Amino acid sequence: MIIVGAGVLGTMHAWQAVSRGHEVVHIEREAAARGASVRNFGLVWVSGRSSGPELEAALRARELWEGIAERVPALGFRPSGSLTALTTEAELAVAEAAVRGPDAGSRDLHLLGPERVREVNPALRGDLLGALWCRRDAQVEPRVAQNVLQAELARSGRYTLLTGREVRELPGPGAVRDDHGETHRGDQVVLCTGAWLGGLVRELVPDLPVRRVRLQMMQTAPLGETLSTSVADADSFRYYPAYRGPELDALDSVQPQPSTAREHGMQLLMVQRADGSLTIGDTHEYEHPFSFDTAEAPYEHLAGVAERLLGRPLPPVRRRWAGVYAQCTDASEVVHRAPVADSAWLVTGPGGRGMTCSPAIAETTADELDW
Repeated sequence: MIIVGAGVLGTMHAWQAVSRGHEVVHIEREAAARGASVRNFGLVWVSGRSSGPELEAALRARELWEGIAERVPALGFRPSGSLTALTTEAELAVAEAAVRGPDAGSRDLHLLGPERVREVNPALRGDLLGALWCRRDAQVEPRVAQNVLQAELARSGRYTLLTGREVRELPGPGAVRDDHGETHRGDQVVLCTGAWLGGLVRELVPDLPVRRVRLQMMQTAPLGETLSTSVADADSFRYYPAYRGPELDALDSVQPQPSTAREHGMQLLMVQRADGSLTIGDTHEYEHPFSFDTAEAPYEHLAGVAERLLGRPLPPVRRRWAGVYAQCTDASEVVHRAPVADSAWLVTGPGGRGMTCSPAIAETTADELDW
């Protein structure tokens, strides 16, 4: 198998291929993955997924992540769950509707009062009415996940990673030619090129039903205490499709989103890293051309929301960054998967669910291509 793209989606396709007994040549145009796969929260996020194929993919991926982590502990997999903090009656009503929903059991959703919130996550000392607890949510360490998975694959003896090579052409069935002039031949090619939608991808699929989305995030110094769950604010109800309904409509009516959050398509997500620091975000920019710089107002908004939930000042911010991911324009599609040449397929566009769903997406690819 020739796998192009060494982000989390390409790496999970390589994992599936090697696990099923195949040899893999894995080609990456950078020295290592540098796109959305390392610029995210590391969340395995089940709670907000839409009912149907998206939720099914997230639940299956959650199982696969846990199984892979048993072999690769350095992934930093933690079945920590998440708390979506509730500060008003309107937010509480959305959460109450979620725990009454038909998928609440599979998501393992629970509504907690203020005292129980602090038992589950003592770091949340803000003035809360409660929280929506999703025990199925989990996290991994995004900055190391691809590297440790690839190192484990290399131990199989059937995996070769070639970096600093950009694929320029598909010269025949199961073959790619890179910008070093070298041709790599196999039985099948899978292109997992992430947000790189120009060049060869544009030549192969001029009207690709995928768009690019830009986000901003930041990372603090260590918090100095344990944040025992991932944390979201109620703006995540506006972003994730699982919460749509009359209660969300009422929230928008009586509690409009703050102007900065609305302008930048924001929600608060906050995750503690293995070193104790906090990853905090994010924004969503959809209109091209994207800004080439980062805006400060969203960071100020996120810091303010995080500090109100924690009931304390944030540690100093050590890093800020922007990233771009590819998202299917049809919201009902978990990913765009289609043949682009003889024995070659393109798999792209998982959007913000790439880290969550990539193991299940790769498993489906392997099943459909009869690996």
